[in-house]
Amino acid sequence: MNLKTLSVTHPHHPEALAKASDRLLSAEKAQRMAQFFGLLADANRLRIVALLAQGEFCVGDIALALEMSESAVSHQLRILKALRVVSFRRQGRHIFYQLLDHHVLTLYEAVVAHLEEESATETV
Repeated sequence: MNLKTLSVTHPHHPEALAKASDRLLSAEKAQRMAQFFGLLADANRLRIVALLAQGEFCVGDIALALEMSESAVSHQLRILKALRVVSFRRQGRHIFYQLLDHHVLTLYEAVVAHLEEESATETV
C-alpha cells in the first residue's frame, strides 16, 4: 500500500501525505544510505574522519595521532575510500588523505553538533 492509497483510506492529512509520497525515499536509496551509515558506524573510522576534518594527514601521522598501527589505519582508509568519504594524493613515497568533499565534513559536523546539544540538555 502506498501513501496515496493510504490517504484515501485514512484521509487525516491527504495533502501532506500526497506531498510526502512524492519525496519518499526509494528502497534502493534507503539501502545505500543504510550501508553508508553502517560502514561509518565504527569507532576507528569515525576517529579517522574526526582527524581528517582538521586537515590532510598521511597514514603514519594518523596512526600516531590515534595510537593505531599503520596497517590498521590503512585498512580503515581503504573502507573510507571505497565509501567515497576520503580522497588521497601521493607525494613522494607518502600518501596524504583528506575528506573527499564538503558533504562529508558537513555530515560529520552535524553529528558532532547533535551530540553536543544532546549532552548539554542532559546536564541541565
